[in-house]
Amino acid sequence: MEKQNFVDYIRIHCRSGRGGDGCVHFMRLKYQPRGGPDGGDGGRGGHIILRGNAQLWTLLHLRWKKHIVAGDGEPGGKNNRKGKDGRDVVIEVPLGTIARDEQSGRQEAEILEDGQELIWIPGGRGGLGNAHFATPTRQAPEFAQKGEPGQEGWKILELKLLADVGMVGFPNAGKSTLLATLTAAKPAIAPYPFTTLQPQLGIVAYRDGKSFCMADLPGIIEGAAEGRGLGLRFLRHIERNAVLLFVIPADSQDVLAEWHTLLRELEKYNPELLHKRMVVAISKSDLIDEARQAQLKQQFPSGIPLVVLSAHQQKGLQELKDVLWQQLHGK
Repeated sequence: MEKQNFVDYIRIHCRSGRGGDGCVHFMRLKYQPRGGPDGGDGGRGGHIILRGNAQLWTLLHLRWKKHIVAGDGEPGGKNNRKGKDGRDVVIEVPLGTIARDEQSGRQEAEILEDGQELIWIPGGRGGLGNAHFATPTRQAPEFAQKGEPGQEGWKILELKLLADVGMVGFPNAGKSTLLATLTAAKPAIAPYPFTTLQPQLGIVAYRDGKSFCMADLPGIIEGAAEGRGLGLRFLRHIERNAVLLFVIPADSQDVLAEWHTLLRELEKYNPELLHKRMVVAISKSDLIDEARQAQLKQQFPSGIPLVVLSAHQQKGLQELKDVLWQQLHGK
């Protein structure tokens, strides 16, 4: 069984810092006993900040952090001294992470670039000191403003992989074998369904030192859009793939019907997925003869690039790389 080291969904309780209270104080000097109000402002509460980190591929480092609390701002002081701001908390996340509010489901932040920083949950503003409330008719205000409370609630961090190519197919279609052959990735491979329980990423080396990223995603089944099998945990990862690679085994009972079933599941989940560039790979071609291979090519629409390959025999792999590169670069 695969190690549970890929975490793409985290539920955490967050609380930003409370703003410090404004200060009530009056200047008292030896030769100026009534110098007027000089209470300073309170410091703002600490923010909870999201920062993109290209070196991270999972939310595993946040798995045991169920509560994230930023620091409170300090109150203002005399001589118009502003209180210290609360301690900010920076959460580093992999690229492709979306932050949501659990109760409303509303998307609050999205991290797509390395080093990108967003204030996810702002701290409360510090209160104004009594010096701000002095007027010609109210020269000695004996009050100041309270600091604003921070924000608190359960939040969701959800990772959607930023792979160039996402492989789509039924369980045991040969996706993991293909990824292992094309890249240095080492996904679990076995002759039974659902060997892949978590997404696997690999870098495909192309011509002239170029490369692109490919993801082996857990096998889809009929009803996945309604949550059957690995359901929505799998489907959300393909939303960010530029090209969808449909992997269908040559020994399938009905190759074309299997492709249409995969399309229907994607459409149920998100109709916009059908507007992505698509490539069909007929895997395990060593199990059929050339006549059957030619027949399969004629069954698919002419506008969909199709490659017949065998990862076991190393056949059709360079052709697949060429087709995927062309699709990625709009050729």
